[in-house]
Amino acid sequence: MKEITGDLIALASAGEFDVIVHGCNCMGSMGAGIAKGIKATFPAAFEADLATPKGERAKLGTCSVATCAVEGGTCEVVNAYTQFHYRGAGPLVEYEALGSCFAWIKQRYSGKRIGLPKIGAGLAGGDWARIAAIVEEELAGEDVTLVIFVS
Repeated sequence: MKEITGDLIALASAGEFDVIVHGCNCMGSMGAGIAKGIKATFPAAFEADLATPKGERAKLGTCSVATCAVEGGTCEVVNAYTQFHYRGAGPLVEYEALGSCFAWIKQRYSGKRIGLPKIGAGLAGGDWARIAAIVEEELAGEDVTLVIFVS
């Protein structure tokens, strides 16, 4: 996995990725963190989120997708359901769900340029070393770029 600093949303808008992935809760809010920026920039991603059942634990480990117009073409925005809710103590990210999402992403987007933030390690409070190991395992051999946000 390559690592760069920058703004994932701006890079995606400029056509740098075929696919971007971010972690979502199962409540259909997209009201904080990178999800809030994705909702503002790529409203179709929020619409895809709203098209799924709100508050259903069965969403964990699944994804919804929106195809969004970007400079020079389109970018698939993947809402990866990696946490059930957005409140509470301790890590909210569920590592098994994260692995399931990335296994699905590998199946669907192998060979594509995939961009992601430190998914599950921000507001969800997950252990980045553990998350990175899951991403590396599930997306082995893929063109994956971790974008570390710099304001």
